[in-house]
Amino acid sequence: MIIVPLKEGENIERALKKFKRKYEKTGVIKELRNRQAFVKPSVSRREQIKKAIYVQKLQREEE
Repeated sequence: MIIVPLKEGENIERALKKFKRKYEKTGVIKELRNRQAFVKPSVSRREQIKKAIYVQKLQREEE
């Protein structure tokens, strides 16, 4: 359960912003999206390798 402590007279919109930030950090939405469809381990591994190659390419170009 996410608890957002409020100070006396604090704006509701600011509290909502804090709540949303904390909720996003927990990764619940990301987990739900990942579980919508099954992805084979080989496919997910292939995507990780492609992403790593892309990042390395960007880092080499930066140097």
